[in-house]
Amino acid sequence: MVRAESEVRAAIAAERCAVADVLDGLTGEQWDAPSLCKGWRVCEVAAHMSLGFRYSFGATARELLRAGGNLHRMTDRLARRDAAALTSDELAAALRDNADHPWKPPVGGLAAALGHDVVHGLDITVALGLPRQVSPERLRIVLDAVEPRTLRFFKADLAGTRLRATDLDWTYGAGTPLDRPAHELLLLAYGRSIPEARGA
Repeated sequence: MVRAESEVRAAIAAERCAVADVLDGLTGEQWDAPSLCKGWRVCEVAAHMSLGFRYSFGATARELLRAGGNLHRMTDRLARRDAAALTSDELAAALRDNADHPWKPPVGGLAAALGHDVVHGLDITVALGLPRQVSPERLRIVLDAVEPRTLRFFKADLAGTRLRATDLDWTYGAGTPLDRPAHELLLLAYGRSIPEARGA
């Protein structure tokens, strides 16, 4: 389904503000807790989410060069460094104050930008057991953009599995059905391992 750019941008802004609200309510212990993003605590995920707003193109290019061209190495180093340097209030404000920032990943366009915010928000809330739910409209935009390239990039091994959302009319893949809420299937497509999906 083709969506208007204004619709996706509005969804991005709403999601960034919603995640910022979540961050505002976290305790120090929760900021230091593990997230679903392997090797990162909640504070590192929050720092990573605002990286694209806080670094210019030139600064990002220099950091990538320092990391030997390895994007994952660069983002890991910056997330750890910035999480140590910025306060929780500053990290939350970086999301809220940049709700309308035009940043998007190198590939995937606006839907990928929304996916970045939605999935990292879930990395935090699901790991902490918080009840916050992503709106079905935002989930639908991101789920509809899932493709083989998504699974390869995030090293999601879903061969022989058909993802079927139990709360949205959405399926992906072929094979043995895996019926889960839409946000859990999105996390699986983005290479996450979540307690509810283990052993499914």
